Amino acid sequence: MRGIFAALVLAGLGIGAARAHEGSDGPLRVVATIQPVHSLAAAVMEGAGAPQLLVKGAASEHTFSLRPSDARTLSGAEIVIRVSRNLESFLDRPIHSLSQDAKIVTLAELPGIALLPARVSGTFEPHVHDAQEEAGHGHDEGVYDPHLWLSPANAAVIADHLAAVFGAARPQQAALFTANAEKLKARLAGLDADLRPRLAALAGRDFIVFHDAYQYFEAHFGIHAAGSITLGPQNQPGAARLTAIRARIARSRSPCVFAEPQFEPKLVQTVIEGTDARTGTLDGLGAALEPGPELYFQLLTKLTESLEGCLK
Repeated sequence: MRGIFAALVLAGLGIGAARAHEGSDGPLRVVATIQPVHSLAAAVMEGAGAPQLLVKGAASEHTFSLRPSDARTLSGAEIVIRVSRNLESFLDRPIHSLSQDAKIVTLAELPGIALLPARVSGTFEPHVHDAQEEAGHGHDEGVYDPHLWLSPANAAVIADHLAAVFGAARPQQAALFTANAEKLKARLAGLDADLRPRLAALAGRDFIVFHDAYQYFEAHFGIHAAGSITLGPQNQPGAARLTAIRARIARSRSPCVFAEPQFEPKLVQTVIEGTDARTGTLDGLGAALEPGPELYFQLLTKLTESLEGCLK
C-alpha cells in the first residue's frame, strides 16, 4: 500500500514537472519545508508573492509524510528550500522527480552557515567550538546538528542567499529582494538586541529539553541546556538515558524540563516524577503561530518567554 502511495506522489510530481516553469515572468514559485524557513523566505519575497509551505502546524519535520497535495505543491516549484539532506527525509525520492530546472536550496550547505556538532549523550557538557566549526566547515552530513535556523546569525546568512537566488530567477525584482533581505537583517539585529539581555539573565540555570533541537539558540544567546530526554523525537529513550537525566535533575537547582507540542508529553512526566522540577513547553517550529514573515520573530520571542516563565 505504501508503495502505491509513493508511486502516486511521484506521478503527481512527474505530471507537474512539465508545467513547472511555464510563465517564468509570473510570480516566483517557491516551496519551503518548515515554518521558520518559510517565514524567512516570505520576508525576502514580500511584495513579490509568497512561498508555499509543506510542514504545517503541529506536524514535525522528523516524522512528516508527503501527501498527494504536497506533491502537487512541489510539482510547480521553481525553488525548493530545505534545511538539510537528512532532516527532511520525506523529500528523498520526490526531489529527484522535480523539473531539471528547479533549484534546490539546502541551507546546511550555504557558505557562511555556522554548523554545530550533534550532541549524542543524554546530558550535555559545554565545549569550545573551534573557528572551523563556527564557520560551518568540517562536518559530515548527519554529524552536525541540523536545527540551524534557531541562530539569528544563520538567519541573516539565509536572507542574503535567498535574495540572490530569488533575484537570479526574477532579475526584474532583484532590487526588491535585496532590499527586503536588508530590512530582514536589520530586524534580526533588533530582535537579537532585545532578547540577549533577557536570556543573559538565565545563564547558568539548568533546563532539560525534550530532544536536542535548541543548541543553536543556546550557543547564540549564551545559555546551556543540561540534557535532552531523547536523542531524536522518533526514538524512545532507554532506561540508562532516563536514569542519567533524572540524576542530572537531582543535581540541579530549581530545574525545568520542557516538552514539545509536536510530541507525546508523557515522557516528561515520567522523567520529573518524584522531583521538584517544573515543566514548560518549547517549540522550535512555531506550531501555533500563523505562517508568514512575522513567524520567525514570534518564534524566537516565544522561546525566550517560555524559558523565562519556567526558569525564573
